[in-house]
Amino acid sequence: MSKIIGIDLGTTNSVVAVMEGGEPVVITNPEGGRLTPSVVAFTKTGERLVGQVAKRQAVTNPENTVFSIKRFMGRKFDEVNEEMKMVPYQVVRASNADARINAQGKEYSPPECTTSAAARSTSQSSRWAKASSR
Repeated sequence: MSKIIGIDLGTTNSVVAVMEGGEPVVITNPEGGRLTPSVVAFTKTGERLVGQVAKRQAVTNPENTVFSIKRFMGRKFDEVNEEMKMVPYQVVRASNADARINAQGKEYSPPECTTSAAARSTSQSSRWAKASSR
């Protein structure tokens, strides 16, 4: 029987759930929590951190820790002046006038940042599927 897995990539948190016996069941993340912060951090060494570990280091690396990225999704730089005031990371104008994030000297589009969180959730659901098929 095929497995039904749902992933909610929220602005603040993300969650992965599966259908078991006709009921949704939330899968815990590797840290044991049911919710994973929708946060991506870029370190000096080039590592990309996602979730709780990214959120924890935000105190010491705020300008390279991206959260609430969905507020910038599909929007032009000139449209996000108020949103830019609410985040410590640098929002820059892309060559096509879109809003982009500058972290550790490299530009990222909002979808690129969201993809990191999605990859983490997909990995979480894959681990569950493998474990439950044993």
